[in-house]
Amino acid sequence: MQGRVIAEMRRRIIKGDIEPGAPLSELALAEEFGVSRTPVREALKQLQTEGLVEIRPRVGTFVTTPSRREITELFEMKELIEGAAARLLALRGRVPEIDMLERNLREADAAVARDDRERYAELVQEFHDLLITGADNSKLEAHYRILMNQLAYSRLVNTSLSQPGRPLQSDREHHRVLELILEKDGDSAEQVMREHVRASRRALLAGLPLGGSNERSGTAGS
Repeated sequence: MQGRVIAEMRRRIIKGDIEPGAPLSELALAEEFGVSRTPVREALKQLQTEGLVEIRPRVGTFVTTPSRREITELFEMKELIEGAAARLLALRGRVPEIDMLERNLREADAAVARDDRERYAELVQEFHDLLITGADNSKLEAHYRILMNQLAYSRLVNTSLSQPGRPLQSDREHHRVLELILEKDGDSAEQVMREHVRASRRALLAGLPLGGSNERSGTAGS
């Protein structure tokens, strides 16, 4: 029962169905899921551990709104993990994920050509997921999944892709990463993948409202 509440609440927050900063009522959730408040309370504690909600004693529970600094730090970790994944995949040879990545890029090219940003955003997430699963490292994948939850990435990728010219540039960067993986050039694949994540971070931060004392100076445009 508690697991069902956790999974559904996690899904809603990550997809952006519940806005950042929105309050969450234990009573309302208990009524919606047809459970007592105890499994809801435990579910919210788990989501707080994952960085998706913030429980403020005697105030309430709210969907986390990451600061620019937190986003920057999370993207720094994303860069490290995805760079390592690109390197590991390049060393594996012609595994099934390669075929799936090639198909993904064909669909992505078409989505960019017709300016279908919603579909392209889905394909971006699929590309990165395939890269991670293709690395065939369960520890790396586990850390990546936690990181993606904390980023609520589905919500952020649309902001990044709203920047003029970013979808086309992103698509080209994905193609270059896969070219290097096919060439089995792990060093270059890792470097280019890391550059791609940094470019995504810059586009994202450019699309977010300015402000917040938590922003780390000099990182937004690095």
